[in-house]
Amino acid sequence: MFGVGRDLCGSPSPTPLPKQGHPEQAAQDRGQMPLSDSVTTCLSPPVHYVICRLGFEKKDTYDISNILSENGEVRWQAVAEHVCYLESDQSVDYIRSIRSFGPVCECVNLHFQSLPKEQFVVQYAVWFRWTNYTELFLEVFDVLQRTQTTEVALGLMKLTSCLERALGDVYLLIGKDCPFLLRDLLASQQLAVVFGQAVMNVLRVFIGSPYGLNLRNVLWHGFASPQEIPAKYCAMLLFLTAGLGQLLQTYLLQTKCILVHRPYVVFVSLEELDAFPDVNHEALSIAEELVKLSSFVLKTMLPFWMAALTAFKQNRYADCVILLLPQLEVGLRLLFTATNKCPNRLLTAEPSALYTTFDEMLAKHLDNEEVNQLPTVLEEPAMEFLWDFLNHQEGPRIRDRLSHGEINLKAFPREVANQIVAFAITLLCRFSDEDIPFKEHVVIKPLMNCARCYRSRFHPISRLKKQVLGCMKSIHLWPELPTVPEEHVRTIKGLEGNAEASTLILMISEIISQLQQYMPQNCSSSDDPVNSVLTERLLIELCDTHVCTLYSPRPVLEILVVLRKISTQCHRVSEQVIASAELRYEQWMKKTLRSRQRENYLRMLTSMKFLSPVLRLVLVLVTLELVNVHLVCKKNPFDYQQYLKFLKSVLQYTENLVTYTSPERNKWDETMELTNKSLMKIRKISDRKLMLMQLAT
Repeated sequence: MFGVGRDLCGSPSPTPLPKQGHPEQAAQDRGQMPLSDSVTTCLSPPVHYVICRLGFEKKDTYDISNILSENGEVRWQAVAEHVCYLESDQSVDYIRSIRSFGPVCECVNLHFQSLPKEQFVVQYAVWFRWTNYTELFLEVFDVLQRTQTTEVALGLMKLTSCLERALGDVYLLIGKDCPFLLRDLLASQQLAVVFGQAVMNVLRVFIGSPYGLNLRNVLWHGFASPQEIPAKYCAMLLFLTAGLGQLLQTYLLQTKCILVHRPYVVFVSLEELDAFPDVNHEALSIAEELVKLSSFVLKTMLPFWMAALTAFKQNRYADCVILLLPQLEVGLRLLFTATNKCPNRLLTAEPSALYTTFDEMLAKHLDNEEVNQLPTVLEEPAMEFLWDFLNHQEGPRIRDRLSHGEINLKAFPREVANQIVAFAITLLCRFSDEDIPFKEHVVIKPLMNCARCYRSRFHPISRLKKQVLGCMKSIHLWPELPTVPEEHVRTIKGLEGNAEASTLILMISEIISQLQQYMPQNCSSSDDPVNSVLTERLLIELCDTHVCTLYSPRPVLEILVVLRKISTQCHRVSEQVIASAELRYEQWMKKTLRSRQRENYLRMLTSMKFLSPVLRLVLVLVTLELVNVHLVCKKNPFDYQQYLKFLKSVLQYTENLVTYTSPERNKWDETMELTNKSLMKIRKISDRKLMLMQLAT
């Protein structure tokens, strides 16, 4: 996200939330917020002054020729002269600088409004190419002609995210590991080398510094309403972006460097994100009515909500989500401040403290170590959805990636937008008066039902479940692999592996009998304990067991890391066996295998007889431990370390299997010895009852 929130030291409280016909506490008890018509701004008085008034105090008329040459070049020296510095340490004096820039920004805005679109394109389009998204900046120019406040705010959000991405690309001309935060990027020495420190100071007045206008953050965090963002600041950033393109061209010509744009993040496996049914036009029409009635919506933010729903109707999915995510943050912040009784935190922070953002609102505890009450009010499914879509490292992390310019806005998938819109509709419903009829509407009820049933898909626990089932499916393909007749295996001298394989399978059967009491009782057969227990059906049943994912303690996460690595290695072994078996059979049939290769292939077929059950046993062990993973917190430090050591030994075994079964090594006899040692360790740990499943009883 954008950093963990902090207590808003000294921030004045907003107007108390009105009670609208029922006491505030009663509304909270019912999981509702009192309506917030009287909250007229989420900007604290100092921030409101800086953004809405400071840049309008100087009434001077400014001449565009002072900062723009006749041939269309930005006069950066003249622009930078408006940055003022403190006498004490020569750091930027943001207040004086913003005041000085006020007439300049007004002049730039009027200049753009006076330009025909054709002339703007001819004069400026080439200077936006360095951003890798010229069309966006041309769209922002169109927005400035209309000066519709919601469009200006949206344009600024898109412009700043695209600009940040482009600046990161420039950073990588010189440096490595581009800073994640915009303020760190703008303060970097690498960008100062390319553009000059004075130019970077100009940018910091407008974006990236909490002491300046900080336009990007107040918009992306949902603090600014549409009417609070002056269009002239959007015009100025458009102007500055073109000027940066001019400076960059000079630098690239001098250094002979080539600017390389990082590839956009691409959403893969969109079906994993598919939690809600499709939001149709009827549902959107109901949502437009709910927005006007729901206590989740600040009335000053209503235009953003309506614009987001309109964008979805018009298939502008990136615009929809960009508009909607900050509003979800506003609504949750309103709920957060009400449930935790800290109304002052509804406002922006001052430079000495960070904002109350998603990070803090989704956390288990507040800064004062008290338990955050928001999860209790939202309930686990909604929290899981928010963590999945915003926070988990393997999830889409939509807000991070959109706000930092990592996603191609032109190809934003409808599937992702649909999930955000559907979830938003469920929140509008939940935090509305009980007598609103829309809650039971035929197109809304399915959304509400899905919201109530949501389970995490991107927590490590959920990812491990998916891994295990995927690996088991792979192993289930083994019996379908083409193989040479059994008599060929017996005719090769030196292949006495069948007896050893039988011994290993017998040991697997013994371990299964020890662990069967910890498995569902309907998953066994005395006739064939290996193949009747180590089944996909057992794993599916175990994976259907709900395991709490919210706020997993550190020991749980440490164990999950090892379990996931084990599962990954098992899958690699299976994929290698499948690939080798198919290739060798094809070569056998074509009679292109040398004598030694034939023997090696037949050894592999022998090894597969025990490798399949042992890999399935490992997967069952992993899943049983996963189902009981929270019990690891009950272990004392010594037992925990012993248990972790055991899991790492299983991991080592699977890693060695990957090596020995690789096409380069083909050490099939060694796999028997490895497996024997590992099964003995598993049996020993089982005898000592150190496994988590054994703690459950």
